[in-house]
Amino acid sequence: MRAPVARCAAVLAAIALTTTTALPQRGPYRERSEPYDSQYSRGYDRNERDRAGVFDYYVLALSWSPTYCADRKSESYEPQCDARSGRPYAFVLHGLWPQYERGWPQHCQTSDRGWVPGPMAERMLDIMPSKKLIFNEYRKHGTCSGLGVDGYFNLARRLHDKVQIPQRFVRVTDDRLLVSPGELIDDFLAANPNLKPDMIAVMCGGSGNRLREVRICFDKEGNFRACGRNENQHRLCRADRMYVPPVRAGAARGELDRPPGLPREIVPSPK
Repeated sequence: MRAPVARCAAVLAAIALTTTTALPQRGPYRERSEPYDSQYSRGYDRNERDRAGVFDYYVLALSWSPTYCADRKSESYEPQCDARSGRPYAFVLHGLWPQYERGWPQHCQTSDRGWVPGPMAERMLDIMPSKKLIFNEYRKHGTCSGLGVDGYFNLARRLHDKVQIPQRFVRVTDDRLLVSPGELIDDFLAANPNLKPDMIAVMCGGSGNRLREVRICFDKEGNFRACGRNENQHRLCRADRMYVPPVRAGAARGELDRPPGLPREIVPSPK
């Protein structure tokens, strides 16, 4: 009886291994945790949802790299978090997301099946410092743009370059910097005269309510526009003030757990 049992166990193990390896590779950035159903959109019928090119506007998501590097739990190599890289990463491009006024499409069917050629990924590494991130963003979000891989990343770069980062956030060296979401938004408005308060939102969270992300909304032609209900500022960051971890060349995971001298009640130790 032992031989059939052993064969059965081997078959089950093979099935489990196949299932695991068939799962899509997760991107290195935490995906959005908003409670809105991604399949829901007022004004679109069921047949139009998740169809390439069918959406209302774009969100350009700029991630604060020092927070990402401090929070990540994976042991996989991340160039932006490598202290040997010598490059200090501040805001980096998380992605360009097609949006409905409420909800968003994802994983749309395209003729390229979400494939990003290697040379294109290489060209984007200066603003999106991870090939895994680049591949994941195109599969999940870029396919829904209807622009194809070249058009999508060309637009992502153009909109990224259109946004002027406030000078105080180009390279933060103060390890005690606290700002309110409104203060950060005001800085972006001052640096971008055509940007209005309803066109931008700030995301914070984690230990000490750290700055995580700035989201800026654009119409399909690449002009600033008002955000939809997805970018609800109260939901994305309820803190009166946020901690902005300093920019360091490849801040390693855990390096920014609690800056020296900052009160524990502001940035508590990780549990």
